[in-house]
Amino acid sequence: MSRQVQITVDAHDPRALSLFWRDALGYVVPAPPGVTLAPGTDVLAAWDDFLDGIGVPADRRNTSSAVEDPDGAGPRLFFQQVPEAKTTKNRLHLDVRAAPGLTGDDRMAALETECARLVALGARRLRRDEPAPPLSHGFIVLADPEGNEFCLD
Repeated sequence: MSRQVQITVDAHDPRALSLFWRDALGYVVPAPPGVTLAPGTDVLAAWDDFLDGIGVPADRRNTSSAVEDPDGAGPRLFFQQVPEAKTTKNRLHLDVRAAPGLTGDDRMAALETECARLVALGARRLRRDEPAPPLSHGFIVLADPEGNEFCLD
């Protein structure tokens, strides 16, 4: 039997990093447990109300955050607050599939367009690797707002 996967990311600011990844991937912030939200409800305000209602002090409300694929196809991303800074290259990273089925100049143009969008959201461009068939179709390496590397491929 297969298992579901949640990817957990250490962060200084879980809410802010989760919002970057929400916007980068087209994910959503899930509603608080047991809460059904009407369409258009501010989910972040709902979380603040929920945490207030269960007595979580204001200084503990940014210790974790999560985002989910609204279609249920992709893994849940969970962000947990840690005190230490990131110091080395990730041993695990995400590949954001921004140009499936495309090759050559069309592929790299699509990756550049997506790269510009993500940089506007707060990512930092690190490098571009050109296509080197047959083993690589080309990709762009970026870092999220807290320095975690990821690839556009």
